Amino acid sequence: MPKGPRRERRPADVIGAAIAVVRISVGDTIENLRSPSGRTRSGAAGGKACAINLTGEQRIAIAKKAASDRWRDK
Repeated sequence: MPKGPRRERRPADVIGAAIAVVRISVGDTIENLRSPSGRTRSGAAGGKACAINLTGEQRIAIAKKAASDRWRDK
């Protein structure tokens, strides 16, 4: 049985997938999704904390360096 991006079970055929979508939309079946991992949560929190602590000049310098690295010839 195929699995979705969060490792949930998905039907392999088109008709089975359509039936699963209808059952979820009607409320007969509840799709249990896993919560994000600790890495995902801490990474988002770290990014927000970093953005709060940086000054405007520091953010500009980081953005300019990232842009130059993206656009340089390889």
